[in-house]
Amino acid sequence: MAYSWFKALHIIGVVVWFAGLFYLVRLFIYHVEAQAQPEPARSILQAQYHLMEKRLYNIITTPGMVLTVAMAIGLLALERSWLREWWLHWKLGLVALLLAYHFYCGRLLQQLEQGACRWTSGQLRAFNEAPTVLLFVIVLLAVFKNDFPVGVTTWAVVGLVVAMGIAIQLYARYRRLRATPGAVTASKSPAGPTESPAGS
Repeated sequence: MAYSWFKALHIIGVVVWFAGLFYLVRLFIYHVEAQAQPEPARSILQAQYHLMEKRLYNIITTPGMVLTVAMAIGLLALERSWLREWWLHWKLGLVALLLAYHFYCGRLLQQLEQGACRWTSGQLRAFNEAPTVLLFVIVLLAVFKNDFPVGVTTWAVVGLVVAMGIAIQLYARYRRLRATPGAVTASKSPAGPTESPAGS
């Protein structure tokens, strides 16, 4: 019964933790993009985003992380034989990376509050995909354990990273075209952009 409780609460913690991480960096993106807005909209938006980021990090994301880690410790206390398994060593290594990601998000939150963040919105979009890759591999390790499909997972991760990179680039191109509607019109015209009369 104790094992079932630890496992159930561990899964709940993982869901809460990852939901918080995904949304937190999305707020960072909006926060950075608000810098391009004129005043007073810029100050209003940045203040609102910071409030949302701080509450999300402290009230949802960090408690989710603590619950996940605490219940994992409980599971390992009941299943000590897992500590000798190679798959668990890899899983713990990936979780350590995820913890580093979590606390770095806390650092970014402080930098955004101080106006010292140097990340662009495009860089943050790429940064926001890192937990997806970690989650993918961690779940497969937890499910397959010693039967973990190394080859298939490796190619799946490569495909996932490539697909996310292409999606980010296409979205960035779409935003650039939306920001310059004249360029879109000119690119659609077979004769090219209309030249202005000489001397105008």
